[in-house]
Amino acid sequence: MFERLKKVFGQGAPQASGQAPPTDAVSEWAGTQGFTFTGHGADKGFSLTGKVSNKPWRLERGRSSRDYIQGEELRARAELGINEEAAVLIMNRSLKESLEKQAYQIYTDHLRTSADPSLPEEMRWLSIYTEVGWDSLPGEFWARYSVLADDRQHALAWIDQNLAELLLSWPEPGPDEQAPFIMMLLRGKAYLRMQYTPANVATLEHAAVIYTSACELALAGLSTDIAL
Repeated sequence: MFERLKKVFGQGAPQASGQAPPTDAVSEWAGTQGFTFTGHGADKGFSLTGKVSNKPWRLERGRSSRDYIQGEELRARAELGINEEAAVLIMNRSLKESLEKQAYQIYTDHLRTSADPSLPEEMRWLSIYTEVGWDSLPGEFWARYSVLADDRQHALAWIDQNLAELLLSWPEPGPDEQAPFIMMLLRGKAYLRMQYTPANVATLEHAAVIYTSACELALAGLSTDIAL
């Protein structure tokens, strides 16, 4: 699956600089992949829609809705209809440590008597889900990413060697280890949220490969027809 997706997404993708790629370049690339492209006006981002195993997904580029993401973000969502009890979160370790530090400062601030409603829900997830790990994935993956889950078996059913390799093989120049990245399965849906840096077509292309691969793996490993 990994090689097939790399081949499909890698053909004819135009390269761009660190600036946001022109929407016509993105539209042209999207057309070669069978995606539907919708521009949101000058400097207002765009959206891509497609299907993975007949399940619709949508990926958008737009202004960040999170304080921890600087500039623009890529965000995606797909209604997969998988096991709704499964909750698995992949977060780059730098972001996890930053959010944990913020949470500690909040709860030790005696001047604050209630939680700030503006805090991101990601901070709450850190307190709900347990960090898990296993030896079959490379050490480089665990150095860069943290996996949290409601149940370790759900994480094992979703994340395999191919997905770990994709998450480590960003094109050069690509997002570094400090760039915020989150991908999650929650309530039968798959989500992606990441800082769009460098904002070029190569980064967008690889993010789409990662996300659609993750959706396929979730459908294969966490279908409601599969008993763990």
